[in-house]
Amino acid sequence: MTKEFLEVGKIVGVHGLKGEVRVDPWCDGPEFVCGFSTLYTAVGKALPVLSARVQKNVAVLLLKDVRTPEEAEAMRGTVLFIRREDAHLPEGVFFIQDLLGLKVVDRDSGAEYGVISDVLHTGANDVYAVKNGETEWLIPVIPDVVEEILPEEGLVRVNTGIVKGLFEA
Repeated sequence: MTKEFLEVGKIVGVHGLKGEVRVDPWCDGPEFVCGFSTLYTAVGKALPVLSARVQKNVAVLLLKDVRTPEEAEAMRGTVLFIRREDAHLPEGVFFIQDLLGLKVVDRDSGAEYGVISDVLHTGANDVYAVKNGETEWLIPVIPDVVEEILPEEGLVRVNTGIVKGLFEA
């Protein structure tokens, strides 16, 4: 099931005297969070963004109706969401939410290895944590290994021959 709202971060503090909030991004980075003119709370309340900028590894936002440091402090801990339809991802780029639970199958044999339970960011490339019962494998998300990502079909096709022993216990 596709979710209409997706988590992008959490308000972790106050910035300055104008009521700006500091947002820890849970997405590709603070630049992504700063690209939206409206964010939402967990209950769907719209939070229009008056200004947004990146500062180090956080997004600093001025939200409509938040004008003082005290009002900003009251927002601390609030998880922020975007509307899926407001995000425009390049082809071949997916929300982590849409990858979780996809079956991982061998491109040649069709063998099922498990489902994606997490996406780890290593710096060089992402890594899929694939779980099958108590067993977990880590798959590097590189073109030679992850050949097709098909969320609409509920699966990811991998080339296990490229990395010797990838799915051996």
